[in-house]
Amino acid sequence: MDRRSEPNRSAIYATTLVAFLAIAGIAVVDPILPAIGDAIGVTAWQVELLFTAYIAVMAVGMIPATLASGRFGFKPVLITGVSVVGVAAILASFSDTIVQLSVLRGVWGLGNAMFFATAMVVLVNLAVDREWVVGLFETALGLGFAVGPLIGGLLGEVTWRLPFFVCGVFMVLALGVASRKLREPANRQPPVRVGQIFATFRRPAFIALCAVTAAYNFVFFVVLGYTPLFLKLDIIPLGLAFTGWGLGLAAGILVIGHRLAHRIGAVQTVGVAIAGLLVCMVLFATSTGTAESLVVLVLAGLCMGMANANLTDLALGLGSTDRRVATGAFNLVRWGAAAPAPIISGKLAEHSPALPFWVGLGVLAVGVLVYLAFAHVMAAGYGERVLWSRWNRAAAGAENTAEEPVGEAY
Repeated sequence: MDRRSEPNRSAIYATTLVAFLAIAGIAVVDPILPAIGDAIGVTAWQVELLFTAYIAVMAVGMIPATLASGRFGFKPVLITGVSVVGVAAILASFSDTIVQLSVLRGVWGLGNAMFFATAMVVLVNLAVDREWVVGLFETALGLGFAVGPLIGGLLGEVTWRLPFFVCGVFMVLALGVASRKLREPANRQPPVRVGQIFATFRRPAFIALCAVTAAYNFVFFVVLGYTPLFLKLDIIPLGLAFTGWGLGLAAGILVIGHRLAHRIGAVQTVGVAIAGLLVCMVLFATSTGTAESLVVLVLAGLCMGMANANLTDLALGLGSTDRRVATGAFNLVRWGAAAPAPIISGKLAEHSPALPFWVGLGVLAVGVLVYLAFAHVMAAGYGERVLWSRWNRAAAGAENTAEEPVGEAY
């Protein structure tokens, strides 16, 4: 399809730019975590509050953000979220205590909740070619995770405050673009009720997906939140290390994730990804040197990218037919399960540097068991099959009763 036939290209690119900056804002903190701890004089678990506060507020904020988008429209909620992130990031650069930083990171998370609850729905409704716009959005997320640590490392070498301030300035610039270029979708949708979001959890296939995702996202933020402290690198090398992780993540999303899903199905691709991540957790826990840990970090990013490329598609296919409801319910679980991971890792690290990875391994192993038990149910609801054929017969009933078998989630 010729991209020039997209009538809302400027609005689509503006939303994608904001998505890139929002994700880069999450990852920019990684290389400066040790520097923040040294400068303020706090322990590892206290530094991890910067991640936990952010993720916890983001998880809880998904529901009111989803409700607000139905009541006031997508554009006002999205622009408000961008504004909140910009202000919180700039104020964070002037903070002197871990409490101030954690509170502002929580406010930052609320702003991002407003954005992520609306951005994908806006893009899908504005675009003629949905496959193109979803790929564009995923590209922005992958590049954001790759570039964020690099920015954090380079600027953090000057002072840990500078990455926060620059990120805030970027969001202010993004606000200017968004306010001029963003456009409300033509098809105004009715308001969302809280009951609709929680009703989504009555679907067995969706519950199974959420259980697997909860275990996976816990481990995701063990890696993202704790590994910067585990590696014990200086700021710039740490930024480069997580840039490598981000590039692995981007490759998993853009190069491998969807291509593998087209060959073996989205459900089985997620299985391959979490199995690979399980191996990475063992390698992290038994690592004997920094070089080995860095290689494992990139491999973990690759596995995470493969999972991320398909989990949202599956959530939209197995959840409510209203994308706002499915997204709200799924993100509540996704971010809610991730929130405790950084602070738990920080406390466990006081006993042994490898212990957070062993605990992450145990959590992910539970997710793998749930996956093995219910992959056939998820696949049936999504219009796919799994290799273990005897379970396909057991899933036939679920496939027949599925409300909307989906081959393409968007």
